[in-house]
Amino acid sequence: MSNPASANPLLDLSSHLTNLIEGAAGAAVAVRSRHRVVASGLIWKPGVVITASDALEADEELSVVAPGGETVKATLAGRDATTDIAVLRTDRELVQPALSPAIETPRVGQLIAAVGRGKDGVVASLGMVSVAGGAWQSMRGGRIDSLIRLDLRLEANGEGAIVLDVAGRWHGMAVFGPHRKPLVIPAATIDRIGVKLLADGRIRRGYLGVGVHPIQLDHALVASHALSDRRASIVVSVDPDGPASKAGVLVGDVIVAFDGAPVSGARALHPRLSPESIGKVADLRMVRAGQITTAKVTVEANPHP
Repeated sequence: MSNPASANPLLDLSSHLTNLIEGAAGAAVAVRSRHRVVASGLIWKPGVVITASDALEADEELSVVAPGGETVKATLAGRDATTDIAVLRTDRELVQPALSPAIETPRVGQLIAAVGRGKDGVVASLGMVSVAGGAWQSMRGGRIDSLIRLDLRLEANGEGAIVLDVAGRWHGMAVFGPHRKPLVIPAATIDRIGVKLLADGRIRRGYLGVGVHPIQLDHALVASHALSDRRASIVVSVDPDGPASKAGVLVGDVIVAFDGAPVSGARALHPRLSPESIGKVADLRMVRAGQITTAKVTVEANPHP
């Protein structure tokens, strides 16, 4: 006579998820700041933990609670707010369990689990992928390798949790996106940014040395100069030691294009000021006193952390 329990798919799924989460929990830590748990984290390399930059309100008094329950002191090796990645070095090399990396972006509707660690131990959430797409730009200008939004409940201490599919493949780190909706910082982004943060402590991005504010140009001005867009950016501040100042850019100039691409505000400039832009000579097309002028600006590394 067959055992009914062995033919119960829900019981099989439950057992599988339990085993999956228990396995991933060996790589999950709780991140503490000033003696309270603020986030989860992932043992990325021996002695190195990855967590969410937004979760760390302070850079001092950091520690992690290891899978075994012991508290290990940690220091901030670097953080990048544009990709929401922070790298911590631990005083002791924590054992790094093997996580199988996912090769492809998950599909919409695919079951997904977020595994972290809170003050009471392992925390986990189950949900599904609600949006999946290609590379995108964060509101702060960071390049994220793929868009993965999640339909699951993510607790505050789950920020920085390990994201796995039901095959046990690691997709990245769970964070809060716009409107506190969970999304994933992909493993590819973590690997790319994490290495640079370990080496330099920050991501060096391009810098023009101007503050801008979006405006709309007059229809007559757009028509007279055959501009492609009414949207532009007026320069409201200029760093006297910055590259724009050296190129002759003035407060009140209206930037209409950066190397031929329209500039509708600060967010439109962010993608142009990637780490690869440093040292590049760019053409700034501007309106000054009703006339079109062009300045050649050599993009410098941002001097500010």
